[in-house]
Amino acid sequence: MAPKFQLPATTTPLLLLIFLSPFLATSDTAIDTDGEPLRASFRYHILPLRRGFGGGLALASKNGSFSCPLYVGQERNELSLGLPAKFHPINSKQEPISLSSDLNIDFRAFTVCIQSTAWRLTPDKLTGRLYVATGGVIGEPEAVSDWFKIEKVEVVGIDDVYKIVYCPSVHEVGYEVVCGDLGVFIEKNGRRLLGIHDRPLLVRFKKAEAEVRIGYLKSIN
Repeated sequence: MAPKFQLPATTTPLLLLIFLSPFLATSDTAIDTDGEPLRASFRYHILPLRRGFGGGLALASKNGSFSCPLYVGQERNELSLGLPAKFHPINSKQEPISLSSDLNIDFRAFTVCIQSTAWRLTPDKLTGRLYVATGGVIGEPEAVSDWFKIEKVEVVGIDDVYKIVYCPSVHEVGYEVVCGDLGVFIEKNGRRLLGIHDRPLLVRFKKAEAEVRIGYLKSIN
């Protein structure tokens, strides 16, 4: 729900312009833990709503070795924020992140794998599960497995709860895709890997510390 502001009668045109900024959250825009709209130019930690069940999302090896590709999973330490992620809307000129719109997601990280850290849905031949791995492509509509969406989840008393889903709209007519919520598979080795699951992982988005500093500098300049 968009925030409501009561402006004093003496509000100047400049202040009014600030309040009417296009970056104010609207009902179809995702917001972060500060109540501000998610922006394509910022990075965010993706944190679980429930504590005690792992930390933020980060890169993970599937089998305990550093084999490529790396996968997306939860940190085991619930206090860990994970890696900062960036959202890339299909409309590259779009700044606020809209709900239910196609977007790519990647992490800011250096890895031993010679591939991107962009998310990609990947089938597992042994289990038949669909995991989220890395190696995706940013901004390529034909890479159907690389597009995700953010959907709002209604939780009493909390306005910034979401789930991430795989159900791309970028595919051609007649192309069949498997839609589903992203949840967590707990592997035998204890690793918590992200994939299409019947129990979605409910998440919140916390602005990465570097972005907080940038926002502060912009506000005082």
